[in-house]
Amino acid sequence: MAKLWMYCLLVCLGMALNNVASAQGENPFEPDGGRRREMVPAMFIFGDSLIDNGNNNDLPSFAKANYFPYGIDFNGGPTGRFSNGYTMVDEIAELLGLPLIPAYSEASGDQVLHGVNYASAAAGILDITGRNFVGRIPFDQQIQNFQTTLDQLADNLGAIEAAEALGKCIFFVGMGSNDYLNNYLMPNFPTRNQYDGQQYADLLVQKYNQQLRTLYNLGARKFVLAGLGRMGCIPSILAQSTAGSCSEEVNQLVLPFNANVKTMMNSLNANLPGARFIYVDIAHLFEDIVANARTYGTVLWDWEEQRANHMSSIPNTM
Repeated sequence: MAKLWMYCLLVCLGMALNNVASAQGENPFEPDGGRRREMVPAMFIFGDSLIDNGNNNDLPSFAKANYFPYGIDFNGGPTGRFSNGYTMVDEIAELLGLPLIPAYSEASGDQVLHGVNYASAAAGILDITGRNFVGRIPFDQQIQNFQTTLDQLADNLGAIEAAEALGKCIFFVGMGSNDYLNNYLMPNFPTRNQYDGQQYADLLVQKYNQQLRTLYNLGARKFVLAGLGRMGCIPSILAQSTAGSCSEEVNQLVLPFNANVKTMMNSLNANLPGARFIYVDIAHLFEDIVANARTYGTVLWDWEEQRANHMSSIPNTM
């Protein structure tokens, strides 16, 4: 049952994107021009630590996850994923019939033909977001990195064929969390003194709109936008509470952002020919997991045993 909601999400993606071609169709992104086995040719991923799979590993950054206990349930150990195992986009890729999508920092040659993950921990919609972690790859730079991948695809497939295939690919975007956690809510950032909650959400989504339109102009057509979850319930916020409880103030703070994203998405669907945007309600998924935890199963593991087995993975320096 642990993956039930992910299967439901996949069904929603397939229905909303209307992007599942015949299983016997040709996939132009296949290196050998073979028959399609995947539901989509490729998936391109933009975001932050929730879906980063190693792009920060070689950056001068405090936002890294390439050491134990990260990756304790991942074949091969820590990879840079801020998770014990798969991330959300890993699950989606697997369910779409795709291999695990490589990090941009590692992808080369034919590896880019199934997609690329550009996500970077501490990254935000705004370039200044996450500066407290030093190295990170903001959304604008992630889009520039995608342009580099486009050049590679055009060289491999030809510009026309690459553009046609690109319109069938999924573009998964999960941005905005750090614009609150590592910008607006940080005492050393000026934004909270400059904007109230609604004004800040308006600022973020105005910039977000421009960035998504840039991706559209580069050939993207099928978008999945992940909303913000219950930010007041994440560990860094819980740790600030003497009772260890969620911050309803923070939970309420991000609501205008999610509302604005939905409005923006409807406008983009209406005004960008051939585009299809759908919204993934992360907050609702989180609430369902908390409310119905038993239906998702229980995982028990011995932390000390795992620690002993992976001690060699701990880096000597930050």
